[in-house]
Amino acid sequence: MDTPQKGNITVIPTGAALAADVVGIDLSKPVSQEIFKQIEDAWHTHLVLRFRNQQLDDDALLAFARLFGDLDQAPIHAGKDVVNPYPEITVMSNIKVNGKAIGNLGHYEAEWHTDMSYNDTAPIGSLLYSLEVPPEGGNTGFSNMYAAYDTLPAAVKKQILGRFCRHDSSRNSAGELRKGYTDVTDPRDAPGAIHPLVRTHPRSHRNCLFLGRRRNAYIIGLPLDESEDLLNQLWAHATQKKFEWYQVWKVGDLLMWDNRCAMHRRDAFDPESRRLMHRTQIKGDRPFFDPKTLDARA
Repeated sequence: MDTPQKGNITVIPTGAALAADVVGIDLSKPVSQEIFKQIEDAWHTHLVLRFRNQQLDDDALLAFARLFGDLDQAPIHAGKDVVNPYPEITVMSNIKVNGKAIGNLGHYEAEWHTDMSYNDTAPIGSLLYSLEVPPEGGNTGFSNMYAAYDTLPAAVKKQILGRFCRHDSSRNSAGELRKGYTDVTDPRDAPGAIHPLVRTHPRSHRNCLFLGRRRNAYIIGLPLDESEDLLNQLWAHATQKKFEWYQVWKVGDLLMWDNRCAMHRRDAFDPESRRLMHRTQIKGDRPFFDPKTLDARA
């Protein structure tokens, strides 16, 4: 068995609203508690971490991810008809073998979203490792929901505190209707979990916007037109360029992000190009808002 790596890592912020590179670590080898604590602290500070030039098999990917908690099983819609020997890994790919997709999400654009927020408990974080990347396109964007909340006008903060939003479970982030669901034309009829619009992070104790995804979202208790107007305002604010950072993928990149306080999206790419990623997710908690986090200025 390899000896766990010790010493210090180097964390280099991107200079954008979120994300940092972590260098000086080989994640194919065991990680000491000392280094893990440095990585975890950097994750909570920067929301998204990138580890470049990694050479990971699925066992190594899972071993690193498990340092942060128990892992989710891959969603039942992922992987199509292919038997996955690693049930905690989701294959994200447009590649087809004998006419059948080996993964999910294809080559399409994925709209801004939070992973699996349509469930009562959503993953606290996701890890995505690149095995094949297209020559261009397929970039992944992230948006800082702490900053989005902090910069809301005071009147809007007051308006959304204590409000809850339903997160539609009928469609995925590419807009495709999930198997077994019927199309929804009125957001008030959408299936899915109900969560606070303002969420308190259990580790940082900071508040952030928790929007999930836009399509078929509905703010509980409001007339539909008022819900739509308010959600449009929140989404326009949260997806401003000043809150964003984009990952341009290289083979061997591992990204991990905090699903509680960062949204993400993906650019489309040429369907004739190959893109292959392995993703695993850290089991989540139920989103909540803690009113004790508010100060006199909130």
